[in-house]
Amino acid sequence: MTGVDARGMPDEAEKKRLSAIPAGAVMLFKKNLATDTRSISLMNAEISAVIGAASGVRPFIACDHEGGGVHRFTGAVRRLPPPASYYEQAQRQGTEAALAQIRRDAAFSAAELRALGITMNLAPLAEPLTGQNQAFLGTRAYGPDPNFAGKAAAAFIRGMEEGGVTCVLKHFPGNTGDDPHFAKPVWNASAEELRRLTAPFSIAVADSGAAALMVSHVIVPAWDAQRNASLSPVVIKKLREEYGFNGIIIADDFAMGAVSGGRSAEENAVEALRAGVDMVMAWPATVTQIHRAILRALATGALPRARLEEAAARILKIKSMLNLF
Repeated sequence: MTGVDARGMPDEAEKKRLSAIPAGAVMLFKKNLATDTRSISLMNAEISAVIGAASGVRPFIACDHEGGGVHRFTGAVRRLPPPASYYEQAQRQGTEAALAQIRRDAAFSAAELRALGITMNLAPLAEPLTGQNQAFLGTRAYGPDPNFAGKAAAAFIRGMEEGGVTCVLKHFPGNTGDDPHFAKPVWNASAEELRRLTAPFSIAVADSGAAALMVSHVIVPAWDAQRNASLSPVVIKKLREEYGFNGIIIADDFAMGAVSGGRSAEENAVEALRAGVDMVMAWPATVTQIHRAILRALATGALPRARLEEAAARILKIKSMLNLF
């Protein structure tokens, strides 16, 4: 997954880079989306065409569209309510009414996104709100009840998929109050607490068949005291075998402070792929170096070809469902 510097149509240098390294996904931020609907649609069509011509497969065009404060558009797409508001609705009107509203809102929003050429939404959060993560998550979480958080995330995913947009459930196994953009979060939880607070991921996966999931950079000493979750084969294996997730695993951004200390983005990307992650983020400033590092690791055997083929197969399976060939 890479990004673009364009606000509007990509220039020749950008198109040359996208053609040389035809990434599996392109992530758009507010700088790319702060424009009118026609310009966004044309930009996304051009990005897809360039990568599709180079690889035969169009990329996921992705953005963060959680609702509330996480909204990247300026007028082109309606702002969704903050996830926390649905928990409040559930307290007033009942769980089923709130879940139905989530699904309707997500389906409406997905139709808007797909009309712009956006096919992947890095949302929703399945993490329940706790005293530990509240400072970081705030209204982005579907409240403190793990059961409701899991069912709400599933309802959001189902609604988005009705409109032709695949979701990335996040951030497994969770976060602390430390912002991973700047600090290394450590979640010192007991095994019992971990089971309770990560239950929403099992619920969301079982209820929605989530296609993709993002692993956070948190360190969970009860599982792996040495490595971030995004770099840990122990955590990835647990996600596959104990939580029943068979879709695309995406690592959170390796430019974050949570993982940048002492290691390059290239080293982290290769280690994450080796651990079982299927897709890594590589922004315009680092995508060439990360691409070369993956090819070097493949050539030396440090990264087995079978591991990359397994990752690619998962990605292509979802793309076939979205008609991106």
